[in-house]
Amino acid sequence: MYAVIETGGKQYRVQEGDTIYIEKLGVDEGENFSFDKVVALGKDDGFVAGAPYVDGAKVSAKIVKNGKAKKIVVFKYKAKKNYRNKKGHRQPYTKVQIEKIEA
Repeated sequence: MYAVIETGGKQYRVQEGDTIYIEKLGVDEGENFSFDKVVALGKDDGFVAGAPYVDGAKVSAKIVKNGKAKKIVVFKYKAKKNYRNKKGHRQPYTKVQIEKIEA
């Protein structure tokens, strides 16, 4: 069984036991979290698509870690104009462990 959940403006295909990195949630480490926005479900007896979400479906997960990704360098440059702008960015993320898919 699998589910497609929506969080942080993105969609993720998850199964029980999966560990995924998603956009930062405002939840502390070690706590449980429930994703209510289930877009689709894949079961043994078929596929269920939501309009826009599947009614009564829920995905339970445990927050493993909150952190920041590796730094990326954003460098802007214009030739012959003496313009250089260097910035760094670290995207915050939340690592979650999918525990149960309820349909």
